[in-house]
Amino acid sequence: MDRFVDKPFIPSNRVNIVIIDSRLGDLHKKQLKARSIELIEVGPCSDLYEAISCHPDIQCHPLGGNRIVVAPNASRSLKDHLIHQEFELVVGNTSLEGNYPNNIAYNVARLGDVAFHNTACTDPVLKYELIKQGVKLVHVNQGYTKCSVAIVSEKALITADKGIAAAARDNGIDALLIRPGFITLKGLSYGFIGGTCGLTGPDEITFIGDITKHPDFGLISRFVMKHGKRIVFLEGAGLSDFGSMIPVKEAM
Repeated sequence: MDRFVDKPFIPSNRVNIVIIDSRLGDLHKKQLKARSIELIEVGPCSDLYEAISCHPDIQCHPLGGNRIVVAPNASRSLKDHLIHQEFELVVGNTSLEGNYPNNIAYNVARLGDVAFHNTACTDPVLKYELIKQGVKLVHVNQGYTKCSVAIVSEKALITADKGIAAAARDNGIDALLIRPGFITLKGLSYGFIGGTCGLTGPDEITFIGDITKHPDFGLISRFVMKHGKRIVFLEGAGLSDFGSMIPVKEAM
């Protein structure tokens, strides 16, 4: 038996279902399934450039419970899988297009009742839903905000973006600033830490790839432990950015 994750990105029990890029390698998919985690695989949005065309955190944004905002042109496979899992799709106003900033409308980093984004680009439907829930939407210059943020808890995040780190601290959130780079994103020079991971339990953060190879692994490990979590990583090469691993259902 499972239930919907009530707090977006932050499960309160062992995660049963995650939304993930369909291009995740077979070895990594096998490792997740071996942990009894079912995958909602995101197919390509043809209006996006290849590197991010299947990224979950580009095409959708969970609101908590069974409600999730999706781009009007999000992949049909994503929409069908979500409907099959009994999600209510809230269709945004903003169609995803080509390059930045026309592809970031749903890429909001939310930690509990605070969310960070370049608010000039936030989809109006998503913005309305966040405000209706009492979420404080904080402007930052970075538009790929969720990509840039590894959520550790409601009060802790990891990022390589100085502006996000400063905004987080100003809002009572502990922020670990790491050096940029050292993360693979096929087709681009490097990816972002938020795109490599997701919480897979109340005390567990799972990374795609061997995070011990990251030069700031020591800092990351101590920070995660400080906030009551442990690191799990999918075996293979170094960290890879697949547009976040979004937990949407958990054990009862």
